[in-house]
Amino acid sequence: MNKAYLLIGGNTGDRKMHLTKAVRAIEKRAGRILKKSGWYETAAWGKTDQPAFLNQCLLVETPLTAIQLLEEVLAIETSMGRIRTEKYGPRTIDIDILLFNRMVYRSPELSVPHPELAHRRFALVPLKEIAPRYLHPVRQKTIARLLLDCKDLLPVQKLV
Repeated sequence: MNKAYLLIGGNTGDRKMHLTKAVRAIEKRAGRILKKSGWYETAAWGKTDQPAFLNQCLLVETPLTAIQLLEEVLAIETSMGRIRTEKYGPRTIDIDILLFNRMVYRSPELSVPHPELAHRRFALVPLKEIAPRYLHPVRQKTIARLLLDCKDLLPVQKLV
């Protein structure tokens, strides 16, 4: 079995409902969820003139390869109404593969670890909640250390 860390998020419609629906779909199509972070409200990154996002990190145990997992999460996004029209634009759901086993992989379709992970508080904060000591396979730093070193200052707030 493989282990993947995913970041799910969205900023349109009923954000909590969309995240809950995405979790169920991931469990059904990709594998068993071993850990879930809390929900974090985060400022939009890249294109800031839009509503705040709700994000959550998941640890998924999956029989799928990284490419198969990518195909499944893209299918889940599509089934939930995700339409890619604008880079960094508003969306009902976004599912990113942050880490996959200890793999370092680059292709036109997928890069693992996620190439922007170390630069994004909205991903590092919830990931630190469930994997603070995970060693980034390229940077050779823990997630907790990456968060301390991160220059991104956008607010990330855990919802109670």
